[in-house]
Amino acid sequence: MKYCAFLRGVNVKGTNMKMADVCQVFKKAGMQDVGSVLASGNIVFSSDQNAEDLKTTLEKAMSDHFSYEAFLFIKSQEETEIFRSSNPFEKSDDLHIYAFVGNPGVENVLMEEFTKASKTENEKAEIIDNQFYWQVPKGNTLDSSFGKVLGKKNLKDQFTSRNINTFEKVLKKMIS
Repeated sequence: MKYCAFLRGVNVKGTNMKMADVCQVFKKAGMQDVGSVLASGNIVFSSDQNAEDLKTTLEKAMSDHFSYEAFLFIKSQEETEIFRSSNPFEKSDDLHIYAFVGNPGVENVLMEEFTKASKTENEKAEIIDNQFYWQVPKGNTLDSSFGKVLGKKNLKDQFTSRNINTFEKVLKKMIS
């Protein structure tokens, strides 16, 4: 089965790694057809194992190799397609659209945080099919009140986010 591992916190705040090295760790852990998409930690691969076992195996391999606490979220090709196809927002040159990959129920935590946060014009959030989507004007991602919530230490093992365009690139790599 084809999967994508979405790594949290890669190539930000001092956690730097080359995707070629990450791919080697995945190969050593027994994954096949390993390739990366962008430098933000999206690793496409094949395995006969289930996602839960893969998460345990790959987090340990990554933590051991890179000497950091690895958090990653494993999604099948079908699940990755849902992230892209369920996007409730219309694409615009002025806006970023993010989908959040995470543990079951994290979408409700994120919506609660979004509801409490002050918002900029055109900043919106929706939950579709248990997936949290966030639209924010370009240039406001890290400055927005909700954007600051995303770095909370108590949430670091709960989710990671990707721009909706990243899902399209990941899916192209999965299909090829």
